[in-house]
Amino acid sequence: MTPRLNPYTASPEMIQAFLTLSNTVAASGLEKPLLELVKIRSSQINGCANCINMHTFEARQAGETEQRIYLTSAWREAPCYTDRERAALAWTEALTLIADKGAPDDVYAALDAHFSKEEQVKLTMMINVINGWNRLAVAFHLFEPSLGWKA
Repeated sequence: MTPRLNPYTASPEMIQAFLTLSNTVAASGLEKPLLELVKIRSSQINGCANCINMHTFEARQAGETEQRIYLTSAWREAPCYTDRERAALAWTEALTLIADKGAPDDVYAALDAHFSKEEQVKLTMMINVINGWNRLAVAFHLFEPSLGWKA
């Protein structure tokens, strides 16, 4: 697929601001493997090959196993995720697909049981960030390594 444009050169100030937010959220203190699972799941839902490619690589670098990476799309049926990870993945799906069902009370209750209020904000910000990167990559057909694309 040919990229439609390079957002870094088309609007460098906007992309730099978004990258700063992305980096701030990534450094917020939540576990890196958990954040990578969230990024993978959101990217799967959004059909973002660029981000799936990037975040499966980064998950491996963070110590995630191939099995858990492969099973992310079927996490509900896979016994290898903790309750905290399940709560994060359910919240990720709800917010990524928010137009379908909103943010259901039962999904929030599970999140609330496993994440502090501060962690809930940090996780929600990460879900917003990865959904934004997914939308940029899908909209502009970004996958080329030559674009220097880094979320």
